[in-house]
Amino acid sequence: MKNPKDGFIRGRIRSLKFAFKGMWILMTTEDSIKAQLFFALIAILLGFYFDISNVEWMIQFLAIGLVLVAEAANTAIEEIADFIHPNYHKKIGLIKDIAAGAPSFAAVISLIIAGFIYLPKIALLF
Repeated sequence: MKNPKDGFIRGRIRSLKFAFKGMWILMTTEDSIKAQLFFALIAILLGFYFDISNVEWMIQFLAIGLVLVAEAANTAIEEIADFIHPNYHKKIGLIKDIAAGAPSFAAVISLIIAGFIYLPKIALLF
């Protein structure tokens, strides 16, 4: 919550504190985030193994970020939906299904990006 006595710098520091707290909660409680972090680690290790270019690193990290942000947004939407209507409701189910589509899109796009980066490098091994 915003403190009216906070100046600009102090307010930004407090915001960062809340942001890091949110990241920590996601990383320690959400299985989907844990899974995506595992896949991100694999992609990073592959990047080192195949010595990908700076541009490939940037694109890879953008893809990783896209997936993590989509997973976080999906989790937030699901938490809000469950808070508003804890019992099963057809409309809440629809909202949660649509929200789950966001990380699915991000994951598919990330797999396509990984294919562009790594398939040519893997093909050279054979």
